[in-house]
Amino acid sequence: MTSVNRQVRLAKRPVGRPDDSTWEITSEPIPEPADGEFTVKVDYVSLDPAMRGWLDDVKSYVPPVAIGEVMRTHAVGRVVASKNAKFPEGQLVSGQFGVQEFALSDGRGALAVDESLAPAPTWLGALGFPGMTAYFGLTDIGKLEKGDTVLISGAAGAVGSIAGQIAKLKGATVIGIAGGPEKCAWLTEELGFDAAIDYKSESVGKALRAAAPDGIDIYFDNVGGEILDAALARLRKNARVALCGAISGYNATDPQPGPSRYLSLLVNRASMTGFIVFDYLDRFPEGMDAMSEWIRAGEIVTREQVETGGVEAFGRTLNLLFDGANTGKLVLEIGNH
Repeated sequence: MTSVNRQVRLAKRPVGRPDDSTWEITSEPIPEPADGEFTVKVDYVSLDPAMRGWLDDVKSYVPPVAIGEVMRTHAVGRVVASKNAKFPEGQLVSGQFGVQEFALSDGRGALAVDESLAPAPTWLGALGFPGMTAYFGLTDIGKLEKGDTVLISGAAGAVGSIAGQIAKLKGATVIGIAGGPEKCAWLTEELGFDAAIDYKSESVGKALRAAAPDGIDIYFDNVGGEILDAALARLRKNARVALCGAISGYNATDPQPGPSRYLSLLVNRASMTGFIVFDYLDRFPEGMDAMSEWIRAGEIVTREQVETGGVEAFGRTLNLLFDGANTGKLVLEIGNH
């Protein structure tokens, strides 16, 4: 085993889209665990749109990544040295290990991974924060009920693809918005969505009127911008809008305008609520139990787009999210397998 730990650190804050100058790859010795700690050889790291927001020095739900700090992310790896009885050597674990080849942990926030249930990358998707985001966004914020009509933007991404499947399992009619015919076909042919709208080739507003002539009860928003406005125009009485993300504006250099159709909330006595999955950490066992059962039963289709190249590939792989070039959960392989 190598004696060097390579890491991706934030070199400078990006203006707009991150580029090569945003990151620095550094090396340091592999950390040795003290009492109560363990060392993880990182196998896979999660890439999520929210990571872009963590790069800006602004007040948010978590502190920004500091200049010179290892880039924050959730990861899966195997314990290679341990002085923590709960995490013995050889155990596969997930946790906030950062974009690096080896990580030191005291066990807080770490989770033992059950490889018999699903392979490691799935624990960064359906069995990780994206899956829990979909679950609680629908059940708690969206107050999902059987018979609801649910619209999901970013529907072919890590969160949206799981949210749509949960809604179908709960008896809803589900419409997904995605970019390109391949993604739309995946939604309807493999995931069971009732309809898919290709925002790249058709008018979202017109297509939504056709797909949901009586309006929508829940809008699960991962995109923001013009698509949010199109959804607001189709709300039914007492509709719920769950604000999960707004990837359309994450790399914008100017403040983004708010929705122009917000009065639809008033007219329809609807609600629009933002949420952060970290607020549900104490309820993760509930979500994990449900997701695990659906996966065991084959009722949830999981898909991970695993990119290779190690830490050097982090920057270009992250930008795949902003190009809409991923389907399902985007994961970067760090270790060799």
